[in-house]
Amino acid sequence: MAKRMVVMLLAMAAILSVIGLVKYRQIQAATSGSAYQPPPEAITTIVARQESWERTLDAIGTVAAVNGVTVSADLPGVVEEIRFDSGTAVRTGDLLLKLDTRQEEAQLAQAEAQRELAALNLERIRGLREEGITSQADLDQATAASKQAEARVGEIRATIHRKVIRAPFSGILGIRQVNLGQYLQGGDPIVPLQSLDPIHVDFSVPQEKIGQALADQAVRVVAENLPGAAPEGKITAVDSVVDPATRNVLVQATFTNPEGALRPGMFVRVQVIQTDRQPVITLPASAIRYAPYGNSVFVVADLKGPKGEAYRGVRQQFVKLGPERGDQVAVLSGVEPGEEVVTSGVFKLRNGAAVLVNNEVQPGNDPSPRPEDS
Repeated sequence: MAKRMVVMLLAMAAILSVIGLVKYRQIQAATSGSAYQPPPEAITTIVARQESWERTLDAIGTVAAVNGVTVSADLPGVVEEIRFDSGTAVRTGDLLLKLDTRQEEAQLAQAEAQRELAALNLERIRGLREEGITSQADLDQATAASKQAEARVGEIRATIHRKVIRAPFSGILGIRQVNLGQYLQGGDPIVPLQSLDPIHVDFSVPQEKIGQALADQAVRVVAENLPGAAPEGKITAVDSVVDPATRNVLVQATFTNPEGALRPGMFVRVQVIQTDRQPVITLPASAIRYAPYGNSVFVVADLKGPKGEAYRGVRQQFVKLGPERGDQVAVLSGVEPGEEVVTSGVFKLRNGAAVLVNNEVQPGNDPSPRPEDS
């Protein structure tokens, strides 16, 4: 009985040893990595092609009105009439506001009576002078008195005219800043007035690139809230001096703005269109892996594993980027035409990773995309 028990124990020990040895070799093989290969990553790709893009000089600009003022009171007085509404369009000479002029009108009536009296007195003295009854000094004094009376009438009329506020130019009014019956001091603001068509866009260009921004050169502006195509204008003025603090030159472009989409003070991106074009490789923006140490893409190629086996994998390629156009990014160097570039899934790739290409669904690659809810 004891002998049988010893045999059974030896047999169990032998079986456990064999199982342990097999498992040890399996674990050793798995941890060594020589037999393990991670599954390929699913990606989409595009074949890089070369296009000819217009070359632009990009800058940041601010919209400014050709004519823009805050209409203000010229003389003190009480607001008697308000003839405008906030935000409305006006034309040159339209009546905006009238101050109380009753006192000036009474003074005008008195001055006109004095003028008539002075004119009659002048005619009387002139007749007497022709008859030799009065002296030349009396005639000169009467002439001066008549001119003073005429000047007094003109002065009071000018005062009345200055208390009638009119639009100095055509444009769009802002928010009204006065109320009926309010007493205004000279210089108190009444309402902003801006002319919107045409309109200026001011931007700065580095001094070393001023040769790329010349008079009459075409300019395009881009802003988030602009409907339709980007407005195009032309450079109308280049400052004669360089800012010593920034070493930039101020440039002014003029745009037609019939719909009033560009408003003074708006922030816009400016593109000065160059006469020559540049060859670029166009890729979807999703193909770029952005990083502080350099931007890169992944190119699909036939690679070889550690044991010499061939597989489809990717190699990381650093690139130099150019301007953007819709969903597309221009690549100036780092990618050759005809190379197959990964367009989605770049965040999960590494250099040499195996990949599985599935191009049934492609990321956006439209140079002029339009949101579905626009």
